[in-house]
Amino acid sequence: MNDHIQPDGSEAYEGAHEHDHGSLGDAEFAEFMELAAEEGFDPEDVEGAIEAAGHGPLPVLAVVGRPNVGKSTLVNRIIGRREAVVEDKPGVTRDRVTYEAEWAGRRFKVVDTGGWEQDVLGIDASVAAQAEYAIEAADAVVFVVDAKVGATDTDEAVVRLLRKAGKPVVLCANKVDGQSGEADASYLWALGLGEPHPVSALHGRGTGDMLDQVLEALPEAPAQTFGTAVGGPRRVALIGRPNVGKSSLLNKVAGEERVVVNEVAGTTRDPVDELIELGGKTWKFVDTAGIRKRVHLQQGADYYASLRTAAAVEKAEVAVVLIDGSESISVQDQRIVTMAVEAGRALVLAYNKWDTLDEERRYYLEREIETELGQVAWAPRVNVSARTGRHMEKLVPAIEAALEGWETRVPTGRLNAFLGELVAAHPHPVRGGKQPRILFGTQAGTRPPRFVLFASGFIEAGYRRFIERRLREEFGFEGTPIHISVRVREKRGRKK
Repeated sequence: MNDHIQPDGSEAYEGAHEHDHGSLGDAEFAEFMELAAEEGFDPEDVEGAIEAAGHGPLPVLAVVGRPNVGKSTLVNRIIGRREAVVEDKPGVTRDRVTYEAEWAGRRFKVVDTGGWEQDVLGIDASVAAQAEYAIEAADAVVFVVDAKVGATDTDEAVVRLLRKAGKPVVLCANKVDGQSGEADASYLWALGLGEPHPVSALHGRGTGDMLDQVLEALPEAPAQTFGTAVGGPRRVALIGRPNVGKSSLLNKVAGEERVVVNEVAGTTRDPVDELIELGGKTWKFVDTAGIRKRVHLQQGADYYASLRTAAAVEKAEVAVVLIDGSESISVQDQRIVTMAVEAGRALVLAYNKWDTLDEERRYYLEREIETELGQVAWAPRVNVSARTGRHMEKLVPAIEAALEGWETRVPTGRLNAFLGELVAAHPHPVRGGKQPRILFGTQAGTRPPRFVLFASGFIEAGYRRFIERRLREEFGFEGTPIHISVRVREKRGRKK
């Protein structure tokens, strides 16, 4: 018997054995595709939905360059929407510095390093800080130069950083609005970074050719694997706003067994990734020391801290967000938590200075956690004291629980049995006389768990959140964000 024959007698999707099917083996995939065909889904659409959701961590592209060369305009052009904002006022912190983009069917992340005038720190120091933070987490770099102005001393400083980093670089000669600007762009060969790509980020001219080159420089997104850890010690980012006690906590958990394995002197900071023995295991703590050596530089400090946090989170598997329990939960605390969630990392919340809190403060802190961080109620929580070492022994079990949830995989059969019971007991609300239904689904990836649900109509955001809540109740997923995408069945003309 041929397992790949559709109900209508035709052969199943011919690529069934030639592609990575996310969480599905070949036999399970063939059965899944039959189910999809019975429900009226196009086989290629189903395969595309599973592959899109089942990728591993996306490659990262950093966009660097001196101020006012059009970096944020280029980022907006790459991601296809106006989201990166250029602020004229120095010292403005962005809500996000990382965006997701797609070009020619390939997805990647873009890190925008634009933001504020840097002269207050001195050109060399500030450019080094801004560029190095982004380059550190990147797989490839777009270096943006103003073709009308030509290469400046600041540009030359960035070139030296790029050569030191050894990452693939695509040179973007921006503000080339016509043929007359092509000659200006050609002068940038002198930078020694290869061919300058003439672009007008404002009007879109030349950006397609540049992005084609970017795809050649970026590695492919790695194939999804299930429940297998990356080789070597698990990578932990200890993050939080400045002065919440990150350094104290790191020193406390390290004790005398602290081993420095990677130290690179920089103009403005010394990043250190440390191997630390904790709970009988070796962990790699990704440096997020913040700005403790330059706390007197208020202007732009939050922006630099944001860049460094983004770089550390990209390199980590689990983010431990340290929050000062003695102070009200701030907008910056919420932003950092959101950054970790949007990066798809496992998450642990650690409330520091617990030993200093009286009963009244603990009561109000609990209320703040419910209202300000209710969206991450699934994250393990530990109440610690970096000063005294209180409850440090609880940190490792929390990290391990978050990583376990991050790597959890639900078999397709069990998932669909769960979805069937859920939809029967709690159907989607009727909207416009129609009641969309979840027909079937699969888990396409882990780290974090990613699900694709196939439906008869549009599924409202509230119902998606309800599904996520019930998934957590049924299968755990402690300490991990969950990504749910929905593919709606295309309308079909009735056969006469």
